[in-house]
Amino acid sequence: MKSKSTVILLFIFFLLTSKNLSPQSAKTIEQRVDSVLALMTQEEKIGQLVQFTGDWDTGTHSTEPKAGKRELVSEGKIGSFLNIFGADMTRGLQKIAVEKSRLKIPLIFGLDVIHGFRTTFPVPIAEASSWEPALVEKSARMQAIEVSASGINWTFNPMVDIARDPRWGRIVEGSGEDPVLGAAMAVARVKGYQGNDLSANNTIAACLKHFAGYGGAEGGRDYNTVDFSERTFREVYLKPFKAAVDAGAATLMASFNEIGGVPSSANHQLLTKILRDEWKFDGFVVSDWNSIGELIPHGVARDLKQAAELALNAGLDMDMESNAYTKHLSELLAEGKVSGKTLDESVRRILRIKFRLGLFDDPFKYCDAEREKKTILSKEMKDAAHEVATKAIVLLKNENGFLPLNKETKKIAVIGPLANSTADPLGPWNQQGDAKDVVSVLQGIKNKCGDKAKILYEEGCSIAGKETDGFGKAIQAAKEADVVVLVVGESLDMSGEARARATLDLPGVQEELAKEIYKTGKPIVAVLMNGRPLTINWLNEHAAAILETWFLGIRTGDAIADVLFGDVNPSGKLPVTFPKYVGQVPMYYNHKNTGRPYDPKNNYTSYYADYDNSPLYPFGYGLSYTKFVYDDLKLSSKKISKTESLKISIEVKNNGSYDGEEVVQLYIRDLVGSVTRPVKELKSFQKIFLKKDETKKVEFTLTDEDLKFYNLDMNFVSEPGMFKVFVGTNSVECLEDEFELIN
Repeated sequence: MKSKSTVILLFIFFLLTSKNLSPQSAKTIEQRVDSVLALMTQEEKIGQLVQFTGDWDTGTHSTEPKAGKRELVSEGKIGSFLNIFGADMTRGLQKIAVEKSRLKIPLIFGLDVIHGFRTTFPVPIAEASSWEPALVEKSARMQAIEVSASGINWTFNPMVDIARDPRWGRIVEGSGEDPVLGAAMAVARVKGYQGNDLSANNTIAACLKHFAGYGGAEGGRDYNTVDFSERTFREVYLKPFKAAVDAGAATLMASFNEIGGVPSSANHQLLTKILRDEWKFDGFVVSDWNSIGELIPHGVARDLKQAAELALNAGLDMDMESNAYTKHLSELLAEGKVSGKTLDESVRRILRIKFRLGLFDDPFKYCDAEREKKTILSKEMKDAAHEVATKAIVLLKNENGFLPLNKETKKIAVIGPLANSTADPLGPWNQQGDAKDVVSVLQGIKNKCGDKAKILYEEGCSIAGKETDGFGKAIQAAKEADVVVLVVGESLDMSGEARARATLDLPGVQEELAKEIYKTGKPIVAVLMNGRPLTINWLNEHAAAILETWFLGIRTGDAIADVLFGDVNPSGKLPVTFPKYVGQVPMYYNHKNTGRPYDPKNNYTSYYADYDNSPLYPFGYGLSYTKFVYDDLKLSSKKISKTESLKISIEVKNNGSYDGEEVVQLYIRDLVGSVTRPVKELKSFQKIFLKKDETKKVEFTLTDEDLKFYNLDMNFVSEPGMFKVFVGTNSVECLEDEFELIN
């Protein structure tokens, strides 16, 4: 007769591996989750809430867990690892989990796949510059395919924080300043990572971060305090999160910051009332790195034990690296400070995602070494990275149509500290990106020109240093050339986490180098490589052309050369405002008016006494090699009720000499409300392709939902009254009309 323990183990095996219980059935998954939960000890439940890192080494392509962690896996005391990847490595750890632990619950492996794994795509702010959600979805899909082949089934991305302050280094990881554009990009990335079937072996769980308000850090300093009204919080900062939750995002990450005195990792209003009760989110929330432990320096927890109590009761399910849950949850449960029901709910959420990923049905589905070899840096990956990079480039200036460069140009000087860099184009958070895989700007130009042109290269100066020793050779190269391609900007480690800057000028003596090159009289094409808006007033005045390329990844040089020589007509638009001076920051297009809006005839209005109010480049701005003309803006009605929709159309003509793409942007303004409204709000956009001399009618639809906001009583409603409609090529250059919303 079989022993009781043998029967239990057989029952567990049936529950966890049965193929006749479809992982696609929500009801079945909930039944399986409840069945597993009923078998778990308190210690095993706590283990599911624990995530530990590997011995992280970005110079290698496999990682090891720290000493003693394998034993904890076999004891069911770890639910997840981060920073451990590689098909063989993850297979070995998963084997311990499903063969040696009592309940055989598989591990989930997470990694910061921000813009690629080994194949590095453009940084997120660059991808957002495409204003092309389908392209961004494709990028995320390709990244998921590659990293899933290396054992990873969960990415800590997308970062959907709205950022209005370019001093904040992590602006590079998001989609800029606007909630509508940000929401579109967030949804695209969730769809790309998770695909149509989260249980497929080439999809990964998305993790929205940082929940919430992190991009509003005071002074642009990372990890800093955030404080704004609930109305601003909901209308601006939460909007991309809500859209991505509605799109099915599997997980979220709590942010480091506090809002109004409450750190996110202890914020019950945020993690439970808004996320679970209002939005009906049923995935799980993971802390940011040690963010539970940081409740102590925040000043809301006296010690790690109280931090664990506050976090779990707030709704934070998984503890990344603080050890708070491992060390203190058992004691807190015994004391009644955390309930068994609260613990069970967090465990249930984590198990639910593991079931949805299909890990219980095939825990080794991501651990195929042969697939890994075929997928990493495949031609398909590199071609996709190239395509996305060309769409991310924004043409900021093109005086007298100087670009594209003539392919018959005989001598080109490629100058600047970033011109031949293969490391910096990878950008921050480049994961396993390798400089040897990168095409530099210099190499891209050489690839394009072949032996048709003589390419003269000089570094000129370093990125951040003060030395000018290289100026002489750079000046001489410029004198010998017909045109100068000057590649300047930031190094990859000047943007990203913990990389706030108090100045937005070009670092070091790069602007001085540009001024000396300008004295030669040779035309300058400035190529910017950076992770944030920069104050480039001098370049804007003196360069013949300027390309904003951000950090474009492994195919940087080829993509930039495509645009420089006209094989690709640039179509990017800025997802964030470029200020003229850092003193204008924060600066964003959808600001509120004041009781004394700027009037040049009246000193007692809202303006700077030493500089003007206008940006260097507005939100939505970007030029093309062709000319788009907007005409014949029409509204279907001058009055609509709340049950009716408004049709808006406009004619766009390509009036230039090149085929090209244009992003047609629709904005509105609610002229009078119970609370003040922004001077302009993006509501929709379309990217269209027009052959030269072609005209297209572009149509938009506005509904009552598009006109809603949080009113005086914090109800999300529309209010009758007059609205302006703006349609154009950016947030400033628009045609406009108006309509009335009636009851």
